[in-house]
Amino acid sequence: MPNIPFSKYQGAGNDFILIAQHQKRFLSRQDGEVIRRLCHRRFGIGADGLILLQACEGYDFEMLYFNADGGEGSMCGNGGRCIVAFARQLGLIGDSCRFLAVDGPHEARLRPDGWVELRLGDVASVEKGPAYYFLNTGSPHYVSFVDDLDAVDVCREGRAIRYSERFRREGTNVNFVQALNDGIAVATYERGVEDETLACGTGVTASAIAAYLRAPSPGPQTVPIRAKGGLLEARFEPKGDGFTNIWLCGPAEKVFEGVVSLKAG
Repeated sequence: MPNIPFSKYQGAGNDFILIAQHQKRFLSRQDGEVIRRLCHRRFGIGADGLILLQACEGYDFEMLYFNADGGEGSMCGNGGRCIVAFARQLGLIGDSCRFLAVDGPHEARLRPDGWVELRLGDVASVEKGPAYYFLNTGSPHYVSFVDDLDAVDVCREGRAIRYSERFRREGTNVNFVQALNDGIAVATYERGVEDETLACGTGVTASAIAAYLRAPSPGPQTVPIRAKGGLLEARFEPKGDGFTNIWLCGPAEKVFEGVVSLKAG
């Protein structure tokens, strides 16, 4: 296997391996085992996921995202913000861009303070259950509100929901949310990682929308969010039974870069 140059980025503690292959291809969808090994925190680089940046006609680039288990994932919000910062590092974009991901086109902006603002797809509807909300913000999310987030065993309770009869086959991410005086606090169990992550971009966005539905107010909404790995912000506008103009905002920071070579087998 050839040497693979990579960068490691994190967004509010949600960390990713980023590989540029807009000029030379290193990995493909068939390399799930290699990707799993690279994401392993003891035998590899260590990350919640791996992202390939590829050339794409009509866009600044294409984002191909893989979960830590090596499988291709649905849209990753924090990963989307990190690949935008990575593309800027590579000199491929300026302060804004338009890229293609698994769920369609996205636009993004880089702020002078280092935050990246990523527009997510519209949400057509939200399922409201007796003690939960379920919606798709690029990835499926189950949202449950709690009184004391610190008292929740996120892994145990999240895994029980993710592997329940309804979600066992396709999986879902599970978010536990506590209302704060100014915004919300969120902890997320992520499918594909099969563990708690320090932040989940599409998850905190889904949680912010669910929090709005508990106490609706007119006009565009801005929700400050405290994840275990840092601060984020979601902005959106209600539209009928759904939501539009949805933006996930937060930091995207380079941690280190290097070159990795893995032997086959």
